[in-house]
Amino acid sequence: MFAKVKAFGLSGIEGVEVTVEADIHAGLPGTDLSGLPDTSIKESRERVRSAIKNSGFLFTPRRITLNLAPADTKKEGPLFDLAIALSIMSAYEQLRLDRLAQETVFIGELSLDGFLRPVRGILPILISAVNKGFKRFVIPKDNALEASFIEGAEVYALDSLTGVVHFIQNPARFEPIAHRKYEATTTNKFKEDFKYIRGQVFARRAMEIAASGGHNILLIGPPGSGKTMLAKCLPSILPTMNVVEAMETTKIHSIAGILPLEQGIVTNRPFRAPHHTASQISITGGGSKANPGEISLAHNGVLFLDELPEYPRAVLEILRQPLEDKSILISRANRTVKYPADFMMVSGMNPCPCGNAGSKLKECSCTPAHINKYLAKLSGPLLDRIDMHIEVDSVTYDDIKGAEGEDSETIRIRVQSAREIQSTRYAGTGVSCNASLDPLLLEKHCQLDEKSEILIKKAFERLGLSVRAYTRVLKVARTIADLSGEENIQFQHLSEALSYRCLDRRK
Repeated sequence: MFAKVKAFGLSGIEGVEVTVEADIHAGLPGTDLSGLPDTSIKESRERVRSAIKNSGFLFTPRRITLNLAPADTKKEGPLFDLAIALSIMSAYEQLRLDRLAQETVFIGELSLDGFLRPVRGILPILISAVNKGFKRFVIPKDNALEASFIEGAEVYALDSLTGVVHFIQNPARFEPIAHRKYEATTTNKFKEDFKYIRGQVFARRAMEIAASGGHNILLIGPPGSGKTMLAKCLPSILPTMNVVEAMETTKIHSIAGILPLEQGIVTNRPFRAPHHTASQISITGGGSKANPGEISLAHNGVLFLDELPEYPRAVLEILRQPLEDKSILISRANRTVKYPADFMMVSGMNPCPCGNAGSKLKECSCTPAHINKYLAKLSGPLLDRIDMHIEVDSVTYDDIKGAEGEDSETIRIRVQSAREIQSTRYAGTGVSCNASLDPLLLEKHCQLDEKSEILIKKAFERLGLSVRAYTRVLKVARTIADLSGEENIQFQHLSEALSYRCLDRRK
């Protein structure tokens, strides 16, 4: 007998329709599997056989041919187990798949006792399936919370193969999971808070500007000056994610398998801090399965690279394209996958090998040659893509014993207000913040008066700014103007933006 069941696989962050076909015919007992399956799918033959038998159904030795169509598309992961089991049971004539069942997509991994295990990528799979016209889905119970945020889907979350069979036989007895609406998190629940940072008025101001405009920022200072603390506090002042951003971020985290089952959707902006020994693939993504890397896991959030010069040169240079394009294209022999990578890059570094160059409290023991060699680890094209270079000096005892500064929630309100101004200004353009302005929008919204034109011209010539660095200064100035509630960029806004380019002044 012949039977087929609908399933869905993953290719990058998009779901791919797959039809699982089963045919039972004469021959030596065994199971043939075709359709470019990976190892986890090939092993499903053993899982499915045990799951069927341990669920109380018959599995007599016969010759079984399984095919995952389309045959020219690579299939990966154990999420086809449930569809394979149902197609075999239907081919054995133990289960009748009526029209309702044939229009249903079945997704899930089976354990040997017939229970359904959660799978990765439920959110992107169901979104793609809904866009392709599918409406009804059966998934593992543990994936229910993640699936509940998808509109236009009738989702049944079941816990076992036996439960799925009962659903097919009598679907009226089962209720689909209730749809949930995304609610942005407005309460600050972060451990790190700007009120714990003493002193560092200049750096705190720079971090607020960076958060308000989505700008990349580099913190340069001696060890113990608070660079890491400043970076860790940044998520606490970032604006809340809207539903589109939350869905995009959740897709990537679901595919990577790092989405907590009890959470269902990502509500806080990601903060990723890979160690400087991380490989190129772990940062950018790739491998045999073209998995997302740290820059994609930081999408709509922050990528923190501490001790920036300690990262391999190849890793740093490969960041240049994602920083510009806000995405990364991973090409492999059998596939090409595009992942989003729109993140704020926050970096920290010492000003020299000993860490004390430029410090007001400690003396530097490095020669100029050693300092130049250390700074040369960062290429000019990479530094051009970092909007703000901030000097962070050591904190004095009086700073430590001083009064607390503003807390993160107070700062976040100002940041949120600045982002709302930008969202209104760029509505319908695909741009959400000043850091992402294209040349047309830059020319329209970053016009300067005569006095400011003279200032930027002198800075361009004396600092040797590139065209990219020039546009970054204008974008930062636009953000400072937004924080001040000004419609146009003023002289003082541009002057402050230029003060955040300390590495250009060292040329």
